[in-house]
Amino acid sequence: MSKKNIMHLDVNSAFLSWHGAYLRQLGQEDDLMNIPCVIGGNEKKRHGIVLAKSIPAKKRGVKTGQSLMEARQHCPDLKVIPPRYDVYVKASQALIELLKTYTPKVDVFSIDECFMDMTGTEGIHGDLLTFAFSLKEKIKNDFGYTVNIGLSENKLLAKQASEFEKPDRVHTLYPSEIETKLWPLPVGELFMVGTKTRAKLKKIGIETIGDLAKTDRGLLKSLLKSHGELIHDYARGIDQSGFEVVQALLFKGVGNGSTLPFDVEDLDVAGKIIFSLVESAAKRLREACLQAQVISVGFKDEEFMYLARQRKLPYHTSCTQDLYIQTYQLFVEFWDGRPIRHMNVRFTELCPSKEKQMHLFQSQQIQKMDHLDATIDAIRKKYGVEAIVRGTYLESGLRPILGGYPDDEYPNMRSIL
Repeated sequence: MSKKNIMHLDVNSAFLSWHGAYLRQLGQEDDLMNIPCVIGGNEKKRHGIVLAKSIPAKKRGVKTGQSLMEARQHCPDLKVIPPRYDVYVKASQALIELLKTYTPKVDVFSIDECFMDMTGTEGIHGDLLTFAFSLKEKIKNDFGYTVNIGLSENKLLAKQASEFEKPDRVHTLYPSEIETKLWPLPVGELFMVGTKTRAKLKKIGIETIGDLAKTDRGLLKSLLKSHGELIHDYARGIDQSGFEVVQALLFKGVGNGSTLPFDVEDLDVAGKIIFSLVESAAKRLREACLQAQVISVGFKDEEFMYLARQRKLPYHTSCTQDLYIQTYQLFVEFWDGRPIRHMNVRFTELCPSKEKQMHLFQSQQIQKMDHLDATIDAIRKKYGVEAIVRGTYLESGLRPILGGYPDDEYPNMRSIL
C-alpha cells in the first residue's frame, strides 16, 4: 500500500486575519496582527468572548475564549473589533474553492481548517514540500493573510505538524520524525487530550506526549477506557481516520447562540429569544437545502453553569415555526426559572431537503409555513435581515435576529473507535 500525502491547512488567527484583509480592501492599512487587538463581542452589552487575538495581545496574556473583561485586565489598551461573520464565511468559502483547484479531495474540518489529500498529484504539483510553500505564498499574495501548513502521511500527524511554530509556516511530521518533534511536547498539545484528560494523565506521571506513547496500553484503557487507547495511538502517530469529502452535507449540525445583555427570568422573554435564535439557524438549514430531525436547546445561568436538552422528532423539518414550537416546548419542560445569561439552539441529524414528505405529526399548515419561510428568506436576502420583522418583537425591545457566528458542527477526524 503506497503512502499517503496529506496536508493540513490552518488559517492563522482566522477571524482577525480575514477581518484585517477585509479592511485593507476598503483602504484601511492598519495591520491588526501587529497591534494588541482581538475580534470579540460588544463590551457595553455584555456580549462575547475573545474569538481571535493578535500576537501582541497573546504576549500580554490574552487568550481565545476569555471574556472581554478578562482580556482587558491583561491588556488595558486592547482594541476590540466586533466580528463580521458574513466576511469570515465568504473568506472561508473562497479559500476552499481555491484548494479544490489543486485536488478534489478537500475535507473541511472547521471554518478555518481543512485537510487535502494530495496523494497521486506529484506528477502535477511536484514535490509536496515545495508545493506547500508555494501554496502558502499564493494565499498570502492573493488573499492577504497567512496560513500554517502541516505535511504527513495521515491526518493526525499533518494536523499536529501545522500546530508547530506559527504564523506563516510549513512543517512536516512524518513517522520518522515523531520521536524528535512530537514526543518532547507537553501531553496537552496532543489532539484529543483536553484539560480533564491532561489532569488524569499527570496524576500517573505522564507529562509529555512521549511519556504517553511509552505508557502501558492496558493502564490507559483502565484509566480512560476507549479514549485511552485512542490517544495512545495518536501519541505514536497511528491514525485510522478516513478521508471523506462531504458533498451534500457540509456540516453535521446547525446551531446558534448568544450571550445576553441582561439576565432573563421571564418565560415570555425567553421564548422570544429562542425564536430569534431559531430564525437564523433555520434559515441556514434552508440555504444549505437541509432538514433536521434532532433539536436541542441550552442555557448558561448566572454562575455560567450550562444545562441543555435534546429531542428527536418523528420527522425532518426546516420550517422556522415548526422548529421554534418544538424547541420552545423542550425548553419549558426543563427550565426551572433560574436567571439566564446565554442561550443556544442546535439542529442535527440532517438530511437533504430536495424531497420532502409530509408526516402525520406535522401541522397541516406546514406547506403554507414553508412558502412563508421562502418568501421571508427572499426579502431578507435582497433587503437585509431586519427588512421584515415578526410583530412579536415590535414593542419588546429585543432584537428579532440573535446570534453570532453560525455555531455549525463540521465533520471531525473520523476514527475506528
